[in-house]
Amino acid sequence: MVVFPNAKINIGLYVTEKRPDGFHNLETVFYPIELRDILEITEIKGERGSCVFTSTGSPIDCPPEKNLVSKAYSILASEYELPSVEVHLHKIIPYGAGLGGGSADAAFMLVGLNRLFSLGLNEEQLMGYAARLGSDCPFFVRNHPVFAFGKGELMEAIDLSLKDYVMVLVKPDRGVSTPEAYRGITPRAASFDLRELGKLPVCEWNGVVVNDFETSVIPKVPEIQEIKDTLNALGAVYVSMTGSGSAVYGLFDRSVEVGETFPGYFVWKSK
Repeated sequence: MVVFPNAKINIGLYVTEKRPDGFHNLETVFYPIELRDILEITEIKGERGSCVFTSTGSPIDCPPEKNLVSKAYSILASEYELPSVEVHLHKIIPYGAGLGGGSADAAFMLVGLNRLFSLGLNEEQLMGYAARLGSDCPFFVRNHPVFAFGKGELMEAIDLSLKDYVMVLVKPDRGVSTPEAYRGITPRAASFDLRELGKLPVCEWNGVVVNDFETSVIPKVPEIQEIKDTLNALGAVYVSMTGSGSAVYGLFDRSVEVGETFPGYFVWKSK
């Protein structure tokens, strides 16, 4: 079985309070995009209980046994008698970018195993398993635009479409760890109700729909501001860092040629 885990962007991201458990509450909109990894799951006949993981493509920042794909298998294998599998991940979504690539791989692994071995798990059950892997993993089971809150695991459907816009996504050659990004954050109440995002024209998002992490991350990775400035100069109607960084996206209401504008950086453009 081959599945294609997709990335997401954050549209707005407010860190609203520090929780007693050490995590933070936030408010954001998760929006799926077509940038995808490739995940192949193959049953090993006659064996049970093991996951042989390999990868190619972009580097992964952890050993195979700690990868979220392997952990997703372990969670289901602890409750179901799963056959052993060989899993190969061709990594295209860069890590340390705020795009949720690792979370997407894990969620698609759960969904793929459910289908491949006819486990009969519904969406709610799959989201429950996904929540054990990471706060934004349940989103990739649903995979539709949502207003997310709590740690990011609580979601409400939102009516929002960017199909009329071209997206240019750029990641510099430096990533940002989530703990590092949070160190510079001062929680505050959201300045805009993102549940109303679909009612606000995209051309009016600048200065209203903001990502709180930009203030803590850009001083550490000044390339992010340079990318934002360049995308604005190319004519983007809205530009923002996604997640805790370091990827930046620009939305354009017309076709745009990027060419060699960002040499050495990861660049992706929607169709």
